[in-house]
Amino acid sequence: MKNLLLLFLATCFSTICFGQLEPEASDPAAKAILEKMRAKYEDYATVAADFTLTIEIPEEEKEVQEGSIAQEGDKYRLDLEHQAIYSDGQSLWLFMKNNNEVQINDVDDFEEDEEMLSPKDLLRIYEKEDFIYQLINEDYENGVAIQQIEFKPTDRDSEYSKMRVTIDKKKTQVMRIKAFSKDGSRYTMEVKKFTPNQKYTASDFVFNPDNHPDIFVEDLRIE
Repeated sequence: MKNLLLLFLATCFSTICFGQLEPEASDPAAKAILEKMRAKYEDYATVAADFTLTIEIPEEEKEVQEGSIAQEGDKYRLDLEHQAIYSDGQSLWLFMKNNNEVQINDVDDFEEDEEMLSPKDLLRIYEKEDFIYQLINEDYENGVAIQQIEFKPTDRDSEYSKMRVTIDKKKTQVMRIKAFSKDGSRYTMEVKKFTPNQKYTASDFVFNPDNHPDIFVEDLRIE
């Protein structure tokens, strides 16, 4: 569970052979694309997406899960087949469906411990000095003009080697995020449907144990 959000949120990647490269080596063309995309996403009051998550681990059968995510400011909800995460910006609920168990954490403590960021940080990762990035490809995919940006972290000690983001050039929207692990594993998030400015209530981002009979609740928040 450590890196459940890592793929979708594209965080905390460190490197193998790129440790000597400095952030200044990043591609200005890639930065311009990312800034344009970030400005568009930040103009939305809310965003929601349906996606597929493909997990490929060496010598194991490929796994494909359907998922969805919704975000409003600091609040978000991520739902996958076996787990779900709810965050109201202060508390974070990690719901493990198979075990009928929910763990409650303070947002800052959880994200620091798990070495990942929340969805609101996805489009700001290029501002961090932890990555170098460059535009590696412009092409067409099923008639859609695409741009691909590759992120390579600057820390040698990460379990991940790189991340590749595919963007719809015309819509300036993320189509796909693919993470490459040093052990040969691959994690791909493919956006199937994107919906901006959908209405939500505060309760949409809070996990309600009353809706899950006999659930085990572990509250790890610091009083």
